[in-house]
Amino acid sequence: MRVLLDENLPLEFAAEIVGFSVATVRGLGWSGTKNGELMRRAAPICDVFVTMDRNLPYQQNIPALSFGVVIVYAHSNRLADLRPIVPALLDAIPTAAPGTSVRVGV
Repeated sequence: MRVLLDENLPLEFAAEIVGFSVATVRGLGWSGTKNGELMRRAAPICDVFVTMDRNLPYQQNIPALSFGVVIVYAHSNRLADLRPIVPALLDAIPTAAPGTSVRVGV
């Protein structure tokens, strides 16, 4: 599965997501892209979009997306706060069907 990490997650977090092909918004040069445009750009290159943006389901039409969304809930976007939720994230990625969102974390 192809996973795209939002720019609100640290670049180092990509190394924690083993077993999947992982790209980052920053690595693609898409930093600062508004969510609507970002969702359009993400469609052909990812199966699952991972973000910490809790407002995304209210701002975007998730059911219309051709990929799944995993929303990470953690105390902060520091790697130390994200590592404990990695097992749940790895379990959630394959279950995030197109047009759905899944929440992981605290």
